[in-house]
Amino acid sequence: MDNNTLARLQSRSTQHFLDSIKVQQDAAKELPRTVALAVLAMVDCLNSGGKIMACGNGGSAADAQHFAAELMGRFERERRELAAVALTTDTSILTAVGNDYSYDEVFSKQVRGLGKSGDILLALSTSGNSKNVIKAVEAAQAKGIKVIVLSGNGGGKLNNLLGTNDLLLAAPSSRTARIQETHLVLLHALCDGVDHVLLD
Repeated sequence: MDNNTLARLQSRSTQHFLDSIKVQQDAAKELPRTVALAVLAMVDCLNSGGKIMACGNGGSAADAQHFAAELMGRFERERRELAAVALTTDTSILTAVGNDYSYDEVFSKQVRGLGKSGDILLALSTSGNSKNVIKAVEAAQAKGIKVIVLSGNGGGKLNNLLGTNDLLLAAPSSRTARIQETHLVLLHALCDGVDHVLLD
C-alpha cells in the first residue's frame, strides 16, 4: 500500500471520529430530558408488571436484541430480571408471518399477540420510515401501549404517528452510521437510568 492511500484512509478514519463526536455533542444538548422521561416510563411499566417489547431491522434489530439482553440479564450492576423481549429473534414467527402475510406485519402481529395495555414498545428505525416498524407502532397504539421511538432524520414518518404520551428520541443526524452510534448511547443511557431508579 502506498503512503498516499494510507494517509487518505487515516484521514477518513479520523473524520469518522470527529463526525461522531459532533453528533453526540448535539444529542447531549437535545435529548437528555426525553431520555429521562423514557426511563421513568420504563420503570413504571416494569414495576407494574408490564414488559418492554423492542423491534427494528438490520442494525436496529441487533440493537433491539442488545437492549432486551441488558434488561433481562444485567447492564452494569446486579439486579432482578426485567421483562423485555426483542420481537426480532424468533425466526419461525418472522418467516411464517413474512411468507403467509407480509414482511410489513412481522412485528405488528407480535405486538397484537403479546402486548397489553401498560406495556411499552421500543421502536427502532434509523430512517423513521420502516413499514413494519410503523405497523408495529400502530398496533401498539391500538392496544393502549406506550411507544418510544429511536430514530434519526427528525423521526421520519414515525414522528407523525406519535401521540401525546409517546416519546421520540431522534438522533440529530441523517447519516445512518451516526444515527446508529447515537442509538447505542441512548440505549445504554436508558439501561443506566432504569438501574439508577431501581437501585439507588
